[in-house]
Amino acid sequence: MLLQILGTGCPKCQKLEENARQAASELNLDFHIEKVKDLQQIMAFGVMITPALVVDSVVKVAGKVPGVEDIKKILTK
Repeated sequence: MLLQILGTGCPKCQKLEENARQAASELNLDFHIEKVKDLQQIMAFGVMITPALVVDSVVKVAGKVPGVEDIKKILTK
């Protein structure tokens, strides 16, 4: 599973990465996290507000930092 964190590296982006990593680990998923900081790449996903979480090329959350439990629900859908 590829988890991409879209954002420029702000504190909210860092928190989203932490939460995503913790959620995936707690679910024992085989995952890789990639940070996407390039604005052109972020806009290519259609994301205009960061941070955003992309799961296997599908934007799941943009503009907010969901908690660990919320991310677990996203990852198990």
